[in-house]
Amino acid sequence: MSRVLGIDVGGTKVAIGVSGSDGPAFSERVRLDTGGDTLARALAAARALDAAPSAVGFSTCGVIRDGVVRLAPNVPGWEGLELPRLLREEYGAVPVAIDNDVNAAAAAELRWGALRGVSTGVYLNLGTGLAAAPVVDGRVVPGAHGAAGEIGYLQVTPGEPAFADGRVPLEERVSGSALAARGTALLGRTTTAAELLHLSGRPVSAPATGRQARAVALVDEALRTLAMSVANLCVVLDPEVLVVGGGMMGAAELILPRLAAELRRAVPFPPEVRAARFTDDAPLLGALALAHTAAHAAGLSA
Repeated sequence: MSRVLGIDVGGTKVAIGVSGSDGPAFSERVRLDTGGDTLARALAAARALDAAPSAVGFSTCGVIRDGVVRLAPNVPGWEGLELPRLLREEYGAVPVAIDNDVNAAAAAELRWGALRGVSTGVYLNLGTGLAAAPVVDGRVVPGAHGAAGEIGYLQVTPGEPAFADGRVPLEERVSGSALAARGTALLGRTTTAAELLHLSGRPVSAPATGRQARAVALVDEALRTLAMSVANLCVVLDPEVLVVGGGMMGAAELILPRLAAELRRAVPFPPEVRAARFTDDAPLLGALALAHTAAHAAGLSA
């Protein structure tokens, strides 16, 4: 079997891997930091791994719209990049599939993970940012502009500053980066979302006081807001399964019961809630899944 190549460009890192089998595993892989000339360095590293892959999957932050990357301000030079054209120039006739990182992670869960066999579902990514991928008829739904599932832009309060004001209302309240920033302000020292979630989930026998109590209240408010928004999404889509992944799932024992309880309360036909099979490597595995799909569509054996 010829090898397929997966490339994932995120806000802080680039991950690249090749695989010779249809499974969630790599025969070789490398990791780079993002920064100047991210794409050129990524393609050079990819060539070093495999200069002639049978297919390529590319997972990117942001979305592809009118042939350029949008909604990706965190990677230098990425906003407005003509990524599809540049990849065509690099790989020629080799099949190439591109999608955003959350859709790619959902593709990995559909092919090998917790969404396998699911017709209608939602993949929810709780990480540095916040987004979802709706699944209908066993496929990720991109939307008219490639931005379906960008739930970070949902408003929490009517009329509050929103996309046109340069804001991302829901993400600014409940994402990992938002929790870290708000928690740091409350505690008066640098903290992380993981630390806050751990603090919030500790036993009642060790009650929090002062600033810590406010941090616990912050997490509680964030989870209530998240659960409400996810319930609203599920009312609209009526999924069979909600799969939750991302870096915040280190606190799955705290997060998943809160989501499930709100879904039971608010959704007429609440979906089953599952933890994602894949966490840190999800977008790269998703790029691999995209590559396999592209190879199959081209009639190749990868």
